[in-house]
Amino acid sequence: MFCTVSMKHRMPHDDPLCCCEYIDRHGGRSHLAACCCDSLWIHRLLWMKKQPQNSDSLSRAMATFNDRLRVPWISGARQVDKSVISPLILLPVFLHIAALHYLLGILVLTAVPVLVLWYYYFTHRKKGRTLFFLSLALFSLFYMFYLFITEVVPRGDVNHLQLAAVTVGVALTVIFLIITKRGPGYIRLRPTDTHSTVTYHKPLSDVDATYLNGAQHQVVTANHEQTCESGTAQQSVQRRNWCAVCKVVRPPRAGHCRICGVCILRLDHHCVWINSCVGQDNHRNFLLTLVFFLLTSLYGISLVLRSVCSDQNVMTALFYCPDVYNQFSSALCFTCAWYSCVVSGGLLHLLLLQLINVSFNVTEREARLALREKTGRSLLWGLIIDTGVYSRGFRSNWIGFLTMSKASEPSNHKPSDLV
Repeated sequence: MFCTVSMKHRMPHDDPLCCCEYIDRHGGRSHLAACCCDSLWIHRLLWMKKQPQNSDSLSRAMATFNDRLRVPWISGARQVDKSVISPLILLPVFLHIAALHYLLGILVLTAVPVLVLWYYYFTHRKKGRTLFFLSLALFSLFYMFYLFITEVVPRGDVNHLQLAAVTVGVALTVIFLIITKRGPGYIRLRPTDTHSTVTYHKPLSDVDATYLNGAQHQVVTANHEQTCESGTAQQSVQRRNWCAVCKVVRPPRAGHCRICGVCILRLDHHCVWINSCVGQDNHRNFLLTLVFFLLTSLYGISLVLRSVCSDQNVMTALFYCPDVYNQFSSALCFTCAWYSCVVSGGLLHLLLLQLINVSFNVTEREARLALREKTGRSLLWGLIIDTGVYSRGFRSNWIGFLTMSKASEPSNHKPSDLV
């Protein structure tokens, strides 16, 4: 038997929401200005330490705070994730501290990658979704572009053509990121496999919002039963590819993402920097996003170094730029150039691994499984993992990757779907 579960928001009123209204966690209609009138929850939070409280008092106060942390939006106020805010505050503070002295610069530019990696492994172990890395990536891109416009361009060393090239690079990076976020290729049920529909009034929190696609529905199925005795081999394949969570039989090379909570066609990996999986439908656009970001970043770094270290060669200016810390504006630009180099180095390594995997027609998920089960060849200290299952030669592998068809149905996306 098959069952399709669909969920819709229960609206207490038939009137549409204005930009400052929202449906709170109790299902009632509320307004952003309500926090100015009903401030009881603030007093409870401020005076909680002055008297004994129940164990769940703080959690209730924080849940109310998180529910009211919203920004105006076209179809109603949207809730803001706390993990989005921290990069907006910490990144400018750290960069301005690093620009005060070169020793502070070394300390900050060493500590920031370590803290980001620590937070990555911390969240990766919990298999939880977070917008921190996507927020950090987007804000880094826009903040570097903002400093380029306000600090480097006024120096007069950047002409209009160079400014246009950087602007186009930033725009193309964002455009292909939005396209990548449209979906990696979800495994969905055929309409003929649907048995019944059940409606819920509360959305699920452990399923990717892009998979829900605004309709907020989740497909649940039961196992397929063979109707003939000759299907024994097929039954064995189905049992091996059966997903107990999504209740579907996965096609070859598909996998279940425990972070997104759905099965993905030709799953490569879950990328925290885009807060989405990389699969059959968005793998090419993911690579294009990396390429445009790296080209824009490297070109912008060269322009910044030519401006603040005009007497030095671009290749040596990063390591020797005398008197750059005599002026705070120059020191800030120099620090941002170093920060961009650190980010570009990490993404360049990611792009290199992706290009190697495509050349050997292996996904990141298949490479990890091959290493775990010791069924693949490890070359160049683990940089190349050759499973030998799907590889048909360098040229054929790239032709197959570039001509790989999309399997998911088209959908209507809103600007807010970027996160």
